[in-house]
Amino acid sequence: MPALHLITANRNYSSWSLRPWLLLRKLGVEFEDTRVLLQTDDFKQQIAHYSPAGKVPVLLDGELAIWDSLAIMEYLAEAYPQVWPEDKAARALARSVSAEMHSGFMALRSKMPMNCRAEGRSVAHDEALDKDIERIQAIWTECRLRYGQSGPWLFGQFSIADAMFAPVVFRFNTYGVKCQGLAGDYLQTVLQDEDMLCWQHAAQQEQEVLMGYETGLTAQ
Repeated sequence: MPALHLITANRNYSSWSLRPWLLLRKLGVEFEDTRVLLQTDDFKQQIAHYSPAGKVPVLLDGELAIWDSLAIMEYLAEAYPQVWPEDKAARALARSVSAEMHSGFMALRSKMPMNCRAEGRSVAHDEALDKDIERIQAIWTECRLRYGQSGPWLFGQFSIADAMFAPVVFRFNTYGVKCQGLAGDYLQTVLQDEDMLCWQHAAQQEQEVLMGYETGLTAQ
């Protein structure tokens, strides 16, 4: 049995679950993956077995439980330091944009919930949402311009920063957000990534429909 056990939720909707899952896949680390469905009658009871916070994701390493996506990935960074850029300045920027993603972009989160299997959705834009979209593209462009020479990811090689922004790529795809230049190239890199396609395929096989996440079914 793998030493690591990741507790996740619905592939289609759980952006926070995607982040550590994707990082573990990129590391090539064997792990057990248990899915606890969102908004079911016994969700709180099920997740309480794993996390005192009552939320997914949770990483179990033996008797140790680590919750919150960024905390899980920082825990993994202790054993796998390559998940942050080696260069000090690049590492500082990667940490900064990851933390910004972790705590910000509330308009994007609320108006464009992650829905991997949906395409062609349309939502009403306002100033806050447009600012979030503009800022994300600026981050992608800056990182690729400054540090992207050694590979296709934000800092050349895959890092925690890429895992943090992976759900945004699905959101942009679902709601038809157009990206140009380096940001557009990065969007396509992530959408075409083998592990992202694996996650999306699993989402497409799910039968659960959570209407709270089914935004933009008709043009608004």
